[in-house]
This record gives sequence, structure tokens and C-alpha cells, in this order.
Amino acid sequence: MGIDKINPDHYKVGGIETINYIEAKLSKEAFEGYLRGNILKYVSRYTDKNGVEDLRKAEWYLSHLIAVLEVKEALGK
Repeated sequence: MGIDKINPDHYKVGGIETINYIEAKLSKEAFEGYLRGNILKYVSRYTDKNGVEDLRKAEWYLSHLIAVLEVKEALGK
């Protein structure tokens, strides 16, 4: 298996994955905005930069946003 270009191992150094650290440090609203911003970034640039790799990154962030919103919905917030 090759290197994971979407969520590489260096994002997991130090005992906490980077995305989880960011979520812990931001408010719920700010974290949702962070995810949305990354989705927009990767979708906007895919034709000029990394093609399908950028779309897969957008998909990765979209999956996280969906999970966050599903939890929020389940909690009635």
C-alpha cells in the first residue's frame, strides 16, 4: 500500500490526529467553518492543481462535516 496523500501519517504524530486537535481547539461553529472552507478550497482548485487528489481531499472534509452535522442533529442542536 502506498502513501496516503489524503490523510498522511505525519498528521497523526504526537498521539492525536491533527483534525481532532483542531476540533478540540475551535468552537463547534468555527470547526464547521473550517471544514467548509477546506471543502471549498479543494473543489475550487482541483482543475488547476492536483486534480482527483484535491477532489478526494474535499470528499474527506465533506465526510467529516457530514459526521459533525449528524451528531449535532441527533443531539437536537
